[in-house]
Amino acid sequence: MSDPALLHISGLNAHYGKSHILHGVTFHVDPGEVVSLLGRNGSGRSTTLKAIMGLVPPTGGQIRLRGRDLAGARPYAICRSGIAYVPEEREIFLNLTVDENLRMGEQPGVPGAARWSVEQMFDYFPRLKERRNTRAGSLSGGEQQMLTICRSLLGNPLVILIDEPTEGLAPKIVTVVGEAIADINRRGVSVLLVEQKLTIALKVSSRVCVMGHGRIVFEGTPDQLTSNARVMEEWLAV
Repeated sequence: MSDPALLHISGLNAHYGKSHILHGVTFHVDPGEVVSLLGRNGSGRSTTLKAIMGLVPPTGGQIRLRGRDLAGARPYAICRSGIAYVPEEREIFLNLTVDENLRMGEQPGVPGAARWSVEQMFDYFPRLKERRNTRAGSLSGGEQQMLTICRSLLGNPLVILIDEPTEGLAPKIVTVVGEAIADINRRGVSVLLVEQKLTIALKVSSRVCVMGHGRIVFEGTPDQLTSNARVMEEWLAV
């Protein structure tokens, strides 16, 4: 029987040196979903995204996109297969302009993926259009986050992994980024989101997976999570 999931993570293990970080992580992202990975700092959320992208080599398990196992593939091959990645560190090209950064992200994409253009990116974030000829290193933190999301979308992915997109941003920009993520999903891109702000994650997500000590300890809808006092207290309370 074929796997209906778009992205299926099964028994994923990963290490940093001798430290065992991910312990058999299993979850999936269906076509058209936004799935958020929640949990405290150090629970393994960001490492999960990096392992999916091949930036942290998996030491066990499967990473299947449309049924094709990508575990152990190089990051560039994973990207070309239809997975985009927005790192928490943003990692823009500081000495290039906004427009040049966006052009660097352009890729043909894969069959069935939504198609994106630079002009669409400027429709999302008009501030980037205003600064299209400005070097990216002079942008504010919020503008850099917008640029990173847009550059990743221009690869025309099936699914986009977004790591802590609202970290350190002003409340007004947090709202803009949250609305953009929801609209990206409405236009046909599945999203795997790591987000510390519960209000944003619960608002945009179809399902949530809570991580603790490198494992998935809860999976369900946002309503199921908020009604589960034990999970909220044990794994998410600060």
